[in-house]
Formats: sequence, C-alpha cells, structure tokens
Amino acid sequence: MTYTVGVTGGIGSGKSTVADLFAELGVVIVDADMIARDVVASGEPVLDAIGAYFGPEVIAADGSLNRALMRERIFENAAYRHWLEALLHPLIRERMLVECQNARSAYCLLVVPLLVENKLTDLCDRVLVVDASAEVQIARSVRRDSSNEAQIKAMMATQASREQRLAAADDIIDNNDCDLAQLRAAVLQLHEQYLALSGA
Repeated sequence: MTYTVGVTGGIGSGKSTVADLFAELGVVIVDADMIARDVVASGEPVLDAIGAYFGPEVIAADGSLNRALMRERIFENAAYRHWLEALLHPLIRERMLVECQNARSAYCLLVVPLLVENKLTDLCDRVLVVDASAEVQIARSVRRDSSNEAQIKAMMATQASREQRLAAADDIIDNNDCDLAQLRAAVLQLHEQYLALSGA
C-alpha cells in the first residue's frame, strides 16, 4: 500500500485547492467525491437499486442520476441518507483502496470530505486537516456554489465539528485568510515532510 495522507476539512475550507497544489508536485490524488460520482454513473448497477428505492424520477431521461433531486431527498430525510450511504460507502471504500494501492507516487493523497465522520482515518498513515472558521466556510460556499446560507448550514450540521476534525489531525493547514502563495508554501513544506515519512 502506498503511504497515504488523508485530507479532510469542512465545506468551503479549501480542500480542493490544497489537493490541486499537491497534484502540481506530482502527487497522486484519490478523490472520494469523484469516486462517489463514478459509482453512480450511467450504466452502473447500483443505479437500478437507487431507482427501485427512491422511485424512477431520481433517474434522469439520459439514464444518469438526478443529483439535485437526490440531494433534496436525503437532506430532508435521514433514513434516506442512511440507506444510500449503506449502499454506496462499501463500494466507494473498495475503489479508494484500489486507487491508493495503485498510486505511482512516493505517497498519495486520499481526499475525503467525511473522513472523520465515516471513520476512515484507519485507511491513512497520516491525516491533514484544511481548517477554516464556520464564518469563512459559509462565505466561501455561498460565493462558490450560489447556494443559500441555510442550505450550507444544513450541510455543515451533518459534518463533524471543527473540533472533532482538528482532534483527528496530524497536520493542519490554517486556511482562514491564506492567499495562494501562502497555501503553496504550506503545501511545499508538508510535501517534503511526507516524502521523508514515506521513505522516498
């Protein structure tokens, strides 16, 4: 298994930006969100199970998942969310492991928004938390996704608290008021540390 650094952070914390900076250094990125999209792509067998459970309207005319409608359903009903997670999480976990094993860099980054919530820290040799205050998270998310503040707060309520994430961290990037140059410097410093830890 490739030396694996788990990366997490709340919505709007800047995880993707940090991952992109590591990717620029040649580090393989295993992205749980991308894998989650792949397992429900058109033609994937789990789509039939989702359509049977939630009703045919959650499958769009082109055979893809109607994400907006699904998001609405699972945020309105915790039982729906738990059912979907029980179906998808084992598949996502399996694919994440395969991608980490096949990574062709000295270490890989496993980017998982719900790393702490889903108790996936055991898949990682080290945990990096990209940290930002709730105010910063909300402001960034509203700006980025054109979502309203209530939706963002509802999403944050389903995530681990900032304190829970920080308690799980081996390393922290404070991304409250960093510019790109400061973020890049923090990433470069951690990159050197991870190369040493991975024995590269």
